[in-house]
Amino acid sequence: MNPWIKATVLEINRWTENLFSLILRASISSFKAGQFTKLALQDFNKKKIQRAYSYVNAPNDTNIEIYIRRISNGNLSNQLYYLKNGSEIFIKKNAYGFFVLDEIPDSEILWMFATGAAIGPYCSILQERKNTHRFKKIVLVHAAKYQNELNYLPLMKKLLKIYDGQLKIQTILSQEESKYSLVGRIPFLLSNKSLEKKIGLNINKKNSHIMLCGNPNMIKDTYNFLKTHKNMKKNLRRAPGHITVESYW
Repeated sequence: MNPWIKATVLEINRWTENLFSLILRASISSFKAGQFTKLALQDFNKKKIQRAYSYVNAPNDTNIEIYIRRISNGNLSNQLYYLKNGSEIFIKKNAYGFFVLDEIPDSEILWMFATGAAIGPYCSILQERKNTHRFKKIVLVHAAKYQNELNYLPLMKKLLKIYDGQLKIQTILSQEESKYSLVGRIPFLLSNKSLEKKIGLNINKKNSHIMLCGNPNMIKDTYNFLKTHKNMKKNLRRAPGHITVESYW
């Protein structure tokens, strides 16, 4: 049983016309960093319009933070974008998912790949810092279309200082150039080795574990590349592997 409960909107950060963050207050159950929840609003027939979103905040934070991409024809995201402070929405009491460090085998290097708003679960994991000591290096790769979509870059820079050399961050843009970001798609930048060269670390099944979250095409293409060219396999509870995927889309 996972009931719907009410959440109050404390703040809305509208980063662009398509990306925004909700800061909420609700009496949810405890969750693990990397898990997701569901938000909902009721339509005129009192039927809930719902969608899954990952937590951005660490589990011990007082407020809930959700990072959302607004879909032009989306039934829910458009309504959420125009909410006002003090509005009430529905949220699931209990969290979902296994995209958590407890499910990740020990490895020397943990690679976190995200596109767009899928940076959320990594922000939660890295802010909590629980079990991150298991990895000698953690590499966070965030891909977006444009520079103004790297909305959590300030947080990422703060985390760099906190992790004191353990964490590396690389941003990628697909639609414009920047001297700080690589240009292209994640699978392409893996295939031509420019991503590994820029980071200064190599991906291989002996020392690396890969986490994938975001656009289904990125996940599919990156997974296929790693499977074919790096001889990696999907991580399952019954059969530990090298690639852990979040796919609640």
